[in-house]
Amino acid sequence: MGWEKTARTSDTAEALDGSRVAAEVSGFVGFHRTERVRAAETPGVGGLASKVFERNGVCEGQPFVLGPDGAYDVQLNRFFRELDGWGVRSENGRDAYTRDIMLFVRFLHESRGGTSIWRCDGDDLRAYKRARLRGGADHQVAVSTWRRAVAALDKWVQWARYERLLEGEPFRYVDKTVMTPHGLKPVRVNAEQEPDARSAPIRFVAFEDYLLWRNVGLRGELPDGTPDPTWRGRHGERNSLFADLLVYTGMRLGEAASLLVPEVPVLLGERTLGDLLISAAVAKRHRARTVYLNRRTLQNMHHYLGIERDELVQRARAGGLYPDQPDSLPVRRVGRRGLAFDGTAGSASYAKIGVADRRRPPPAAPGRLRRRDDRAAVGVALRAGAPDGEFGVASGLSPGQPTVRTVRHPG
Repeated sequence: MGWEKTARTSDTAEALDGSRVAAEVSGFVGFHRTERVRAAETPGVGGLASKVFERNGVCEGQPFVLGPDGAYDVQLNRFFRELDGWGVRSENGRDAYTRDIMLFVRFLHESRGGTSIWRCDGDDLRAYKRARLRGGADHQVAVSTWRRAVAALDKWVQWARYERLLEGEPFRYVDKTVMTPHGLKPVRVNAEQEPDARSAPIRFVAFEDYLLWRNVGLRGELPDGTPDPTWRGRHGERNSLFADLLVYTGMRLGEAASLLVPEVPVLLGERTLGDLLISAAVAKRHRARTVYLNRRTLQNMHHYLGIERDELVQRARAGGLYPDQPDSLPVRRVGRRGLAFDGTAGSASYAKIGVADRRRPPPAAPGRLRRRDDRAAVGVALRAGAPDGEFGVASGLSPGQPTVRTVRHPG
């Protein structure tokens, strides 16, 4: 167990991540993501990569951990793939748990004599706690971060014991009685868990201050509303539209960034509000809900879709930005609740189209579709947000690229 070093495991690791493990040994325990394209390019793997993905339940962008010598721990990375079945369903949550455990594995390697996570004990966790909570200012973390790290390790212990990979609990647990919405309940907690730190009172930004920040910071205006000649940003209207979408509806960053064009409410007559259904596929905890757009924001959104975004889509397609995808399917018809695909591929509800599929690069435009139909059928996802780094949204696009995505059949 531990960092497997057999040739078969190394081949599997290379096929799963596509990063040519043997050629890119980092020298320390590292966090990586699966890349289908690079997996297909790995020498000796080629077309077998897709079968390896399917057999192991690996999706595009799946996080995994490699040892300092590039070795691939089969069981530990299987735990990361199965986190969604253990209550960690959000992509951000799985990423956070993977990074937390990766850091613990790195600490064991660098500060505990190369101890494997499968042989760690309470002393190792206490040493890790001292380093994380009482170490130097450069390495010290907040109590909330430590609590999440302990939760990740506890989840790993539960999974490993269920899979009979651990004979006993490596850490010490204590029984406590806590107050819950259903009254007092006994619970078992990790002895190295820290109590909740007192949260600072929530501070609200006045609406006038938000408008000033939006106009000056995103639109490039002076406080009096005139253009700022020193502003060097781009796509100010788009970025301010994304900010308004979040503020006026309460949508989360990931929800707004994954919005599909057909999901945008239709602008009709004197309608004052637009009902926007947030699909369960992108909503937190997979709970669909409806939010409402005011008329001005809805008008701005349709203006962006019909002019700026359409121009960017056509320009990018003419420049060959969107390569053909073998697993993408042309869309025949779009509606408020789902898509119908060409041929015998059937249809798919938006509730079944996940974030990863919504953000895939679109294929080249099918020649049999007229331009107007193609705009709705191929460029179906709205990325009304900002380029990398702004609003905390990692889009994978540079500021000058069009902010559109497409979908493929969810299979």
